[in-house]
Amino acid sequence: MVTSIVLATLVARVPVAPQATFRTSTTLVVQAVTVTDADGRPIEGLTASDFVVTEDGVPQTLSFVEFQKLSDALAPPLTIAPGDTPVIPSEVAPAVASGIASTRIADARYRDRRLLAFYFDMAGMSQADRARAIASADRFVRTRMGQADLVAVLTYGGAAVRVEQDFTDDRVRLAEVFQRLRYGEDRDGDGIPDPPLDEGTDFGQDASAFNVFRTDRQLAALQTAVSLLKPLPEQKTLLFFVSGLGRNGLDNQAQLTATVNAALRANVSINPIDARGLVAEAPLGGADVPSPFGLGLFTGAVGLARRDGFAASQDTLYAVAKDTSGVALFDDNDLARGIARAAAAVKSYYVLGYYSTHTAKDGRFRRVTVRVTGHPSAKLVYRHGYFGDKVFEKFTGTEKERQLEDALMLDNPITEIPMAMEVDYFQINPNEYFVPVSLVMPGDALSFDRDRQMTHVEIDLIGEVKDEGGVTVQNVRDKLDIPLSADRAAQLASRPLQYETGFTLLPGEYTIKLLARDADSGRIGTFQSAFVVPNLKREVTAVRMSSIVLGSQRVALDDALFAVRQKIVADAANPLVSNGTKLLPGVTRVFSASRDLDVRFDVYRMEGATNGPLLAFVSLYQDGRMRFESEPLKQIVTSIVTPFRLTVPLVGVAPGTYDCQVSILDLGQQKVKFWRAPIVVVP
Repeated sequence: MVTSIVLATLVARVPVAPQATFRTSTTLVVQAVTVTDADGRPIEGLTASDFVVTEDGVPQTLSFVEFQKLSDALAPPLTIAPGDTPVIPSEVAPAVASGIASTRIADARYRDRRLLAFYFDMAGMSQADRARAIASADRFVRTRMGQADLVAVLTYGGAAVRVEQDFTDDRVRLAEVFQRLRYGEDRDGDGIPDPPLDEGTDFGQDASAFNVFRTDRQLAALQTAVSLLKPLPEQKTLLFFVSGLGRNGLDNQAQLTATVNAALRANVSINPIDARGLVAEAPLGGADVPSPFGLGLFTGAVGLARRDGFAASQDTLYAVAKDTSGVALFDDNDLARGIARAAAAVKSYYVLGYYSTHTAKDGRFRRVTVRVTGHPSAKLVYRHGYFGDKVFEKFTGTEKERQLEDALMLDNPITEIPMAMEVDYFQINPNEYFVPVSLVMPGDALSFDRDRQMTHVEIDLIGEVKDEGGVTVQNVRDKLDIPLSADRAAQLASRPLQYETGFTLLPGEYTIKLLARDADSGRIGTFQSAFVVPNLKREVTAVRMSSIVLGSQRVALDDALFAVRQKIVADAANPLVSNGTKLLPGVTRVFSASRDLDVRFDVYRMEGATNGPLLAFVSLYQDGRMRFESEPLKQIVTSIVTPFRLTVPLVGVAPGTYDCQVSILDLGQQKVKFWRAPIVVVP
């Protein structure tokens, strides 16, 4: 854990000189170190003189060393049955806290205690999985909780991270919290569970279209939970209950990195527990979904896709556990076993504290090594480094440019401004592709103030595209100066800002990293994602086509609020531009039923190939059943590139989440292509 402390020294006032203030800052680094002998038993009695700590090779002076002796003895089973758990009267019910109570190093409240934080991602679990996860946590507290254990309960329901219970060993109180989470609260006694309380740590834009699909929101909420635990110097174990954490192509890789780094800085190990338990799914789907169809049914592609999709939903959880020294529990119906295993992994340990000699606020990684003298066979387990603080203050023009370039180079991404991005591709010639990039950020994340009558908002952008070898092949540096009238400020407060740029690339695998900085506040957002530009010359079995772009809004090219141009040349080559307007890709894939859905893509034919008709149509599926199908659009191929523009009326489509499928049939070449993506239709 890293804590910044600011010290101020005041010079005495003298009659002939004004008062002067000198400021300096020091960084207190807290490190949890487990020291065991060859037999795995904790080595006790070590002092500061027994430890040698270096940071980037520079010796550090320890300010304190404290031994946390944790007992492995279990508490006696709780005799109160789940149905007999007393419900606390409404007038004395504990209010939901907005944070975890912090302590000082010398405070004995958490000394020799094992800190377990149960974090329930309610937004990422089905109702059945929630009940299973909460029941397992309740069973652990009743039967497997240790005498040294303190348990806190946190939840995330889609809008806020809530502290339901601070760290406590009162198992009756914890049982009541689990009962309330499982069955809801009825504070007014009418027999109907009350809605969730409003207290909590605000997160993101509640019910906003900006974060509907992205895993980033769940990871950012997890980062918020980790930050709540940061003030405690002890080692913390966070049990993360969720039904998988899939990646759907819209996700920000930078947010995953930022969440892991926050856990490393806070001395928190994240232990994911897949609340789905042991899943035995039929290769072609269960009885609750329609039978699959198409060629993939006979080649095994459908079964492989289902298996790969399930495995992918656990890959991110495994990565989070691995990077934070946690353990993950997958494919096991006894979720309480995962809790017990994570708790047992925390043995007696030392808490070391030192003031780092690295005072530069450059955000770079600090590599930490710890050795114990006099015990050559001792085994040490600790975090091998942390990312330093990065301070953004007022700089000169040159310093601001350097600051943005440094932020681009940081391994620890800055995610102060939430962002979403879509990367598409269109073939220019047989060897090159135009890659349009759309970046979206919520307007209310910018630091404009209508009361100050600001005339403009400035946003600095910088980014780069690297190939699979890590070589930068393209870059972008842009500055947006958005004029603000009263009407435009009102729009910006409630709608996202969309930035457009584009690159010309060869086929291959790439990584794009794009940063946006609010020039007024210095707040920075980072989006990082991998993408592939396919080599369509090698496509022989399916229809050769570009990316499929979904949108519902066309804007003038000079509309600085919703579509900002980087270069006129890029717009001239952009297939999304026609007749002086640009189709804005629906990056968040949330569309209003009052607007038509525009579907845009190109189909490519080899020179000399037999011409024939192309047929395309759009279908909307919900719960495995087709709810809507558009009229097919038929076009006769007359050139190598055949553009398709389908307009799908959403009037009459019920609000909800759908799988949007675009089907393309090349009747002349006897080829077919299916493309699917999740969308949300709102009123």
